[in-house]
Amino acid sequence: MRKTAVVTAGTAGIGLETALGLAAEGFSVTVVGRDADRGARAVERIGAVNPAYPGRFLSADLASLDDVRRLARRIAADHADPERPLTVLVNNVGAMFPRRRVVDGVEASFVVNHLSPYLLTELLLPTLKAGAPSRIVNVTSGAVGVAKRVFDEVEPPGGYYGFHWYGRAKLANLAYTLDLAARLDGTGVSVFAADPGGAATDMTNGTLADPKIVSPALRLLWPLVRRKFARSTSGSASVAARPSVTAATDEALSGRTGIVIGARVHPVAPFRAATDPRLAESVRRLSERHAPITAVRSDYWPT
Repeated sequence: MRKTAVVTAGTAGIGLETALGLAAEGFSVTVVGRDADRGARAVERIGAVNPAYPGRFLSADLASLDDVRRLARRIAADHADPERPLTVLVNNVGAMFPRRRVVDGVEASFVVNHLSPYLLTELLLPTLKAGAPSRIVNVTSGAVGVAKRVFDEVEPPGGYYGFHWYGRAKLANLAYTLDLAARLDGTGVSVFAADPGGAATDMTNGTLADPKIVSPALRLLWPLVRRKFARSTSGSASVAARPSVTAATDEALSGRTGIVIGARVHPVAPFRAATDPRLAESVRRLSERHAPITAVRSDYWPT
């Protein structure tokens, strides 16, 4: 039976390196992205690593929840055959915005970093359960440590600071990840978070050089903050992908769930706030309000 994986935002950076790592482990890999040219180049590289199972590319704008729903239907249809189950889903998508942006009436960072992977995962749970033993890997970030921890609304009161809003969305997703692991315990679907530790990517290049992405208090320390950002993004994408590949493939993790794989590629304690059941419940209500779940029919794919 073929091992298969889907990697979102998998056509460049950490996502592409994750896809290549999974291909090297014998997976048939599908990458998701917006740019068809990048997708073609990614597929070519995946095929060079694993000629037995050439890569595939699916086009989707992961900032659009309608696109996420269409993507889920397509993936479910692709893996309806019991001989080609979906065994790994890596939610690698992430984005940080120096200025406030809105997508369909919702702040964009929360959409891309939490609602999008939340919705895709929830819609694909029947497919992942059918393919069990299977794994979900959600990419997290150390930026959760600077996040406001109240989730009554998508945006907390106060000014918009891109780095903090990114961290807050990642905190929501980490709380969801740990809660989902508990919910799926015993189903054969394991759930992990992977912290890449940072690398030079399209998301970090340029964005972290803008002092307006941090709160006024941190701007007073901007030379120190900027140096820390520079150090944290100096690594290679291939190294940053290792936690995700490990979470997706390591046999030592078989039967385990709810684990965070740190940047040094071993389990670490999750950020404490993400383990608070009250925070997880707030995130769940907020997610259901802004990204309502509708069933996916694997035999239907609209043209």
